[in-house]
Amino acid sequence: MKGGNFTGDGIVARAPQMAEIFRTIVKVAEYKTTVLVTGESGVGKERIARAIHAQSNRREGPFVAINCGAIPENLLESELFGHKKGAFTDATADRRGIFEEASGGTLFLDEIGELPQGLQVKLLRALQEESIRRLGDTQDTSVDVRIIAASHRNLAAEVDAGRFREDLYYRINVLPIAIPALRERREDIPPLVEHFIERNNAKLGTSIRGISAEAAKLLMDYAWPGNVRELENTIERAMVLSEREQLDVSDFSEQLHSTADPVQAQLATGELSIKKTTQVIEEILIRRALQKTNGNRTRAAAILEISHRTLLYKIKDYKIMDS
Repeated sequence: MKGGNFTGDGIVARAPQMAEIFRTIVKVAEYKTTVLVTGESGVGKERIARAIHAQSNRREGPFVAINCGAIPENLLESELFGHKKGAFTDATADRRGIFEEASGGTLFLDEIGELPQGLQVKLLRALQEESIRRLGDTQDTSVDVRIIAASHRNLAAEVDAGRFREDLYYRINVLPIAIPALRERREDIPPLVEHFIERNNAKLGTSIRGISAEAAKLLMDYAWPGNVRELENTIERAMVLSEREQLDVSDFSEQLHSTADPVQAQLATGELSIKKTTQVIEEILIRRALQKTNGNRTRAAAILEISHRTLLYKIKDYKIMDS
C-alpha cells in the first residue's frame, strides 16, 4: 500500500470494495473451482481473471481469453472445442480449440451470457466431464482447465427469461465476484488517473505532470458509463492533445463538460433500477450539502431535511470521508 492506494496484478484501486475483491482473489486462486465475474462493461473483468490466474498455482500455464459474443455462432464451437480435418468445408487440417490450448492453465470465457443455447449444453458437459470432443471427432479429449466466466448481463434474470440454462448458471456461479461500477467507487479515480498518466508517459513519450484541481473535479463529477476503460481512453486522449505539462479542463472532451449534471449523467447510463439510481442521486445531494456547509453535518442534515443520525449513517454507507 502506497499513499492509500493498493495494486494487484495490474489493478489499481483505493476503494474498500476493491480491497475486499483482492482478498477474495487470494482466497479462491488456488482452487480449480469455477469463478463468475460480473459487472458493467469496462469495469475490468478480464483484469480480475488475470489476477486470479497470476495468484494461482497455474500461473506458469497459459491464460487464454475468448469473448463469446465476438465470434460468429457458426465458428464458435470450433473455436471452443476444435475440429478434425474434413469436419466442414474449410476444415483442411486438424485444429485444437481453446479448451485444449488452455489445458494446464486458465480459460476466461468473457460475455458467457452471449453463448447460444446449443453450445451452453456442450460447455456444461465439458465442465462436468473435464473433456471435450472436437467437431468431426468420435473420441473425447481430456482437458485440465480452470474456468473463469464473466458477463455484464444479469444471468439469473437470463435464466428466468429462458435464455440461459439454469444448470450451467449454477455450475459457473460457484464463486461469484461482483465488480462495482467506477461511479460507485469514486475513490479509485485519482489513483487510476495517476496510473494512466504514468503509463502513457512511458508509452507515448509524453511528460505530463499530473492534473489540475479543476480537471480532477471534472473527472470526479462525471458518471463514467464506460467505467475504467472509458477513463483510460479519456486520459490517453487528453495527454495526446494537451500542450501543457499538467492536464487541465480544456484538455477533456465536451462530453465530460456536457454531463456536468450528475443526475442526467446517471440516467444516461441506461440503469433501470430505481434503487440504484436513487442511491446515486442521494449520494450526490449529500455531497453537495456537505460542500455547501463546508462539512458541517448538522447544517447539511437540515438542508437535506433528514435527521443528523440518518445523515451519519448515509455518510458511512456511501463512504463519504473527506466531504
